[in-house]
Amino acid sequence: MLQMTNVVPYNYTRFADDLVESSDGTLYFSVASTKFGLHDWQLDVLEAKPHGQLLKYDPSLNETSIVLDNLGFANGVALSQDQDYLIVCESWKYRCLKYWLKGEFKGKTEIFIDNLPGGPDNIKLAPDGSFWIALLEVLYTKNCKRKAMVVNVGIDGRIIRGFDDPTGKVMAFVTSVLEYEDHLYLGNLHCDFIGKLPLINSST
Repeated sequence: MLQMTNVVPYNYTRFADDLVESSDGTLYFSVASTKFGLHDWQLDVLEAKPHGQLLKYDPSLNETSIVLDNLGFANGVALSQDQDYLIVCESWKYRCLKYWLKGEFKGKTEIFIDNLPGGPDNIKLAPDGSFWIALLEVLYTKNCKRKAMVVNVGIDGRIIRGFDDPTGKVMAFVTSVLEYEDHLYLGNLHCDFIGKLPLINSST
């Protein structure tokens, strides 16, 4: 169990949804909402108030602290290739933020990418240093479960390519994407399998 500092009440971690570990063992994890839980997450979207957080666990101190507060449904976190910054998703704000960990901008936050064509739901570092982001319709509708969309975003915050299946014939409601050996592996909360898509010769 993680020991919390006095700035992070224990119940704030009831909706932690993604985690990444840095080379020094520090853990960064996103908390979608400090008010609503997994089974009533739609209420957070409908309320449209920023209850999300980005937390940091320091194993040397056995303490957890707040890195960023007041996030719009923090839903995914990834470290850059050089680990000089991290990216955190804000689902119902349709954007991702960049938080600097090193260098002259250390401790600063800026918008990494905005106005995404869907709510970002988890983000993973690609082998070339870019990022893969799974996208959803934020408001949970019947159509949402029938769609699948992922985008590849460069370090400059621009979309390089994307894959979109508006019918979701094989797999829909993709909530995570990982690139490995020229394939994308796709996760879904409603399927009992992992999707696999070859990147070579795939059309955008």
